[in-house]
Amino acid sequence: MSQYEVIVKASKKRFISPIDCLNFGGGMKLSTRVGELVRAGYQFNIKWHPSKKFKLYKCVGEPK
Repeated sequence: MSQYEVIVKASKKRFISPIDCLNFGGGMKLSTRVGELVRAGYQFNIKWHPSKKFKLYKCVGEPK
């Protein structure tokens, strides 16, 4: 599976962090990959972690 597929699959279930992405095999550049997916037509809910040190991402829509 590509990094994109790993990120989309994991983030459809719940909010994911960069560490979750690393554990799933999607690398540490989660924000970069999410930005590329948004440009490709995916929709994400993005919120700050309560610590305000990193963001959490959840996929809520796919390209048509």
